[in-house]
Amino acid sequence: MKVGGIDSSRIESMLNQIRAASQRPEGLGAVNATKLDKPQPSTKVDFSAALKATLDQVNQRQMNAEELGKNFALGDDKVSLSDVMIAGQKANISLQATVQVRNKLVSAYHEIMNMQV
Repeated sequence: MKVGGIDSSRIESMLNQIRAASQRPEGLGAVNATKLDKPQPSTKVDFSAALKATLDQVNQRQMNAEELGKNFALGDDKVSLSDVMIAGQKANISLQATVQVRNKLVSAYHEIMNMQV
């Protein structure tokens, strides 16, 4: 582990990376304009499989962030503080997005249950 001061340029770089990661979640890259022009053939997607895959991805990010934090705390030279902070922020953003989706699903369920038949 390196001993010494942290220069402000590295801190600014880390903050910029965290801000950029929080503004664009992975998997939601920029949409290409040509893709919008052509109609895409619809494919059938199993909702439960998509939900499980997403939850597995969130879990993997949480475990990755925890592992990086543990390695940094143990003094591993290969793990930098910025890596730990970015992984933690990615895990946090993934979890927040998952909670919001869950809230929307619960809200939709309650709406459907309260419909008059």
